[in-house]
Amino acid sequence: MAEKKPFALRVSAEMLKEIEEWANGEFRSINGQIEYILNQALKERKKAQNRKKADK
Repeated sequence: MAEKKPFALRVSAEMLKEIEEWANGEFRSINGQIEYILNQALKERKKAQNRKKADK
């Protein structure tokens, strides 16, 4: 597993509450949910980049 590096993340109280509810619904910690969301976004970005390359 890759080394994990800690960093501070500032979000609004409302956003944190939404993420917490989402995380609870999927049996993850808040940190785990944020990691999941970021991983999904990165996968989508890579797919979009690959589609752009294929269209050229």
